[in-house]
Amino acid sequence: MKFERGLEQVAHDARSVVTVGTFDGVHRGHQAVLQFLMARARERNGVSTVLSFDPHPREVLRAEPVSLLTTIEERATLLEALGIERFIVLSFTPELAAMPARQFVEEILVRRIGLQAICVGYDHTFGRNREGNVALLQQLGSQYGFAVDVIPPQVVGDRTVSSTLIRTILLRDGDVRQAAELLGRPYMLQATVVKGDGRGRVLGFPTANLHPSHPRKLVPRNGVYAVRVWLPGEAEPRGGMMNIGMRPTFAGDRRTLEVHLLDFEGDLYGQVLRVDFIERLRDERRFPSIEALREQLFRDRQRCMEVLQASV
Repeated sequence: MKFERGLEQVAHDARSVVTVGTFDGVHRGHQAVLQFLMARARERNGVSTVLSFDPHPREVLRAEPVSLLTTIEERATLLEALGIERFIVLSFTPELAAMPARQFVEEILVRRIGLQAICVGYDHTFGRNREGNVALLQQLGSQYGFAVDVIPPQVVGDRTVSSTLIRTILLRDGDVRQAAELLGRPYMLQATVVKGDGRGRVLGFPTANLHPSHPRKLVPRNGVYAVRVWLPGEAEPRGGMMNIGMRPTFAGDRRTLEVHLLDFEGDLYGQVLRVDFIERLRDERRFPSIEALREQLFRDRQRCMEVLQASV
């Protein structure tokens, strides 16, 4: 896959069959759109092209932070695995947000990227004040000679799949199993192993303390999770039990991410791990004693092993 980041890296290619969007999560709704895009590209002997933005447009338009389901690098990996041939990421700036819709099509899509067709959702809007829509694209398509394909909404069960819905499920409920159904794969995060205070080892459950690799990466609701952990250089993941939270039994004053690997002993400091969330086991809570916490951890580990075995 060709990955072009920044307008200065974009090379004109008149074969491009383009779709435009943030595509955070590359969830099942996105995947259906991308399959549609690739089918159209094959029909037209074109190049399937995804145009996305960084940072998330809402951070610029509403001046509010957005928790990311996928970083740009993760998105690139997922898109390439699906078969997308070209991934373009533009910086979403106030200037780009203020660009009139017609100018965006003419200067960026037609002259810079080059396109023979564009695939968009039926309710797609773009440009300054969202003034651009399917009707404008069809008008400009007639003028500049590109086709416009309209993609219907994508539904899983009785709900339209969206990144916002998945974020809500993860942040409000921590329901990683439901999020996986909508994503089409387990929710995952990458993190670097950092030094901790060693309390897990004292309890008999040594943990790797994790620092997410991106400051905006979404971390699910506090609680205990069954996870699978991919270690560098290993072809298969290891089972793990993860705690996210404040460690109230120890009067913790900051949120931590800790993972206990079920079948591993060794030093992982400085390594980057990938954690796949399989199921939420319980809420984080304060225990009356260290011994009560230890007893609960043994029950959690047993439940974790059952969950992971059942999900193979």
